Amino acid sequence: MLNGQRIAVVMPAYNAETTLKRTVQEIDREIIDDILLVDDYSSDGTVSEATRLGLPVIQHTINKGYGGNQKTCYKAALDRGADVVIILHPDYQYTPQLLVAMAGMIAYGTYNCVMASRILGRGPLKGGMPVYKYVFNRFLTLFENTLFGLKLSEYHSGYRAYTRAVLETVPFGRNSNDFIFDNQMIAQVLTAGFQLGEISCPTRYEPESSSISFRRSVVYGMGVLKTAVEFRLARWRLYSAPYLKMDARANDHQASTRTLKAK
Repeated sequence: MLNGQRIAVVMPAYNAETTLKRTVQEIDREIIDDILLVDDYSSDGTVSEATRLGLPVIQHTINKGYGGNQKTCYKAALDRGADVVIILHPDYQYTPQLLVAMAGMIAYGTYNCVMASRILGRGPLKGGMPVYKYVFNRFLTLFENTLFGLKLSEYHSGYRAYTRAVLETVPFGRNSNDFIFDNQMIAQVLTAGFQLGEISCPTRYEPESSSISFRRSVVYGMGVLKTAVEFRLARWRLYSAPYLKMDARANDHQASTRTLKAK
């Protein structure tokens, strides 16, 4: 807990059996009040490993996709009383050692949303980021900064922290169930008038780290461009996509799940 705020870490998991233990071991349990894993119908032993580690687990009974997993994560974290919610991938690509710093930036009111940027850290290419991903990242970030009117170093990190107020305000339930969910969240945060900040995060790509294919990266990139254009059109009051209409009732997310007790 920080500044009287209850801190929760949610982990959207898919086939993370081999990296989950390392991720959990680096979480500071003196500050983090709650850890929840949501398994997206993994085919490996992710659920067994999570329960062995003593984690509460919600398991999708069908694969809902990366965005669909996050919808369950955030709804569950709010239901469990979180004031600050941080999403941490259990594939060990992002260091859990930044959790306390990110939580502090939220809990003390500096920002409403914080993203851990791989670009601000040591060279992302030296950290193993594939060249084509780096090139896509830089091009898309330039385009988004132009249309969002910001100067962020990147928009594509999956390591983020949100206040309870953000998650109770933006209609994340209307977002895509795919990877573009993250960019739609940024558009929603800005549309609702919340403050967004960044923190430097080292880049770490390992064989066990999850990574989408080149083809899916292209599809994601097209979705990023579309999201930025939709945000700008909404600002100009020419067109407002459904996910940019602030109605948190859309977050009454219903997923096919079962809740497992830790061993």
